[in-house]
Amino acid sequence: MSSEGTLDDLYLEWLYRNFVGSVTNRNPNSSHWGLTKQLYRTRYIWVVHDDKHRGEDGKELRREFIECCDIEDVEINWLQIECSVLEMLIGLARRAAFETNEEPGDWLWRFLTNLGLQSYNDRIYTADVKGEIDAIVQRWLTRSYDTNGAGGLFPLKHARQDQTRIKMWYQLQAYLLEGEDIESAS
Repeated sequence: MSSEGTLDDLYLEWLYRNFVGSVTNRNPNSSHWGLTKQLYRTRYIWVVHDDKHRGEDGKELRREFIECCDIEDVEINWLQIECSVLEMLIGLARRAAFETNEEPGDWLWRFLTNLGLQSYNDRIYTADVKGEIDAIVQRWLTRSYDTNGAGGLFPLKHARQDQTRIKMWYQLQAYLLEGEDIESAS
């Protein structure tokens, strides 16, 4: 990691390298810097009370980054900034990985695919695309997706409850129980 740049820049690079993709891959067809930055700059909000815990999971990544990179004298305000969508998704991906035999990065990409964001690579990332991404993210954050979870992180074939009304953790559990293509860590 370079010593230049702001703490946010270094942190975003660390998140990208560890969970999204290779920082050395500058092929615009397969890099996702624009999408990653946009998700990092978008505040995670929740409408179901207990989903605030997913934000805390995401914010915990900051402490790990500081320890891993041996960074000293971090302002307490930086640690307390509200969670970003990117941090929340990575935090949840880590929890999903703990429940299965998949890696957090694989889960993150599964989430991005389920949301319909996987194709927003740097080759097509423009001002117009930013609006499309924002609309997709806001649909998910405000729970405006289908009751079976389609359009959200956890689409189900046989939803037993309205997925727009239950906490994210229960959605993940239902997704794991239903998922034929997900290896459980049992």
